[in-house]
Amino acid sequence: AFATATSVISDDADKGSTAVDQGSTVGVIDDFTLTPTNSFVQALWSGYYNGIAKVNQSLVAIANSNLDEATKNRLTAEVRFIRGYYYFNLVRWFGGVPKILRVPKDAGDANTDPAFQTRASVEEIYQVIIDDLQIGTTNLPLRSQTQAGRISKGTAQALLAKVYLYRKEWQKAYDLSKEVMNSGQYDLVPDYSVIWRQAGDNNREAIFEIQTGQFNNSDFGISNYSMFHGPRVGGKGGWTDLGWGFGTPTFSLVNAYEEGDVRKNATIIFIDNSGKYKGTVLYDGFRIPSSDSVENLRYNYKAYHSENKNVESWLGNRDRKQKNVHLLRLADVLLIHAEAANELGKTGEAITQINRVRARAGLKASAATGQNAVREAICLERHVELAMEHDRFFDLVRQGRAAETLQKTGKKFVKGTHELLPIPALQIALSNGKLTQNNGY
Repeated sequence: AFATATSVISDDADKGSTAVDQGSTVGVIDDFTLTPTNSFVQALWSGYYNGIAKVNQSLVAIANSNLDEATKNRLTAEVRFIRGYYYFNLVRWFGGVPKILRVPKDAGDANTDPAFQTRASVEEIYQVIIDDLQIGTTNLPLRSQTQAGRISKGTAQALLAKVYLYRKEWQKAYDLSKEVMNSGQYDLVPDYSVIWRQAGDNNREAIFEIQTGQFNNSDFGISNYSMFHGPRVGGKGGWTDLGWGFGTPTFSLVNAYEEGDVRKNATIIFIDNSGKYKGTVLYDGFRIPSSDSVENLRYNYKAYHSENKNVESWLGNRDRKQKNVHLLRLADVLLIHAEAANELGKTGEAITQINRVRARAGLKASAATGQNAVREAICLERHVELAMEHDRFFDLVRQGRAAETLQKTGKKFVKGTHELLPIPALQIALSNGKLTQNNGY
């Protein structure tokens, strides 16, 4: 559901797979014919609120524990960061949503306090997000002073900078992104393609990743993430495929890359369609047959997890491969800083950060001059640098480009409606109609 409502919904990816597979769930989100009964939309809502409930329970447990104050403050900041992240996604998907910041005493409490059954405003939810993330900017250690993969001061600063970008609070976004850039904790990884491999987990560029691994003979992978995107058998068949083939990169994404951009082949698996039956050999030596045996022509390389255990480790559970998902990294922060700088009139400073990202991609310096041209250059750079990283749809909406961009790809996007998902019909029913529906649904 997460990949569908971030990548497939955008111009980064098509539904993929066979024409009929998941047409009534993924397909209708892809083309914007979804309704409030969509099961993936319901799964997002319930999944995120389950996560928020666990955060709220954790906060009570931490407060009532015998831990020392410093440890309490750190753990509180970590879990409040997670709640802030959850609400950031919810507000971007649904707009105003219920503001639930405590554990209800019982069912009666949950059914009588309006907070549990009515929508707070977008402004109120953003204030929750800002409050939760600011705790982390003051109470969390630097990345180098905590364990790999833990939420650090830089994680909170970077996500808060992104939140301010959405709020168009350019100075705050500029200042926070600069703090992260100048902290000495992060750097661009020289080889872009390595980021998406297990060897790239928690590297120098990583700021916030969904952690995976092994514990007690269990694969702590993300359920079905690699399977959802994996190249799928089709036509003649004759090979053991790698997944269900959803979220296939679009032709418009392919065309967005400049010639010589190394990011294209690190982001997209291109299936051989030459008629010469060469197949496609991936970085680990795995060969995908040619198009006569494969369902789609393109697949998401960033979601690929090798099944060669000498290359990437896992315990054989194909639906739980240990694939860290990169939610925030330094290149994003550089582009946040560039955008904020440009909006503040610091165009030269913006171009400097764009060019850092472009240089790693093997491209020459940007030729953009002037605020408007630099704004367009940043938009394009975010598209190709962060492709398939679950940001593109949100970017298009916040920039006011969603209708124009997505209608060009044939999607049935209606301006004023499809910037948001519908509030799930089940949730409206459970609230006895107190939850209001989004416009147009």
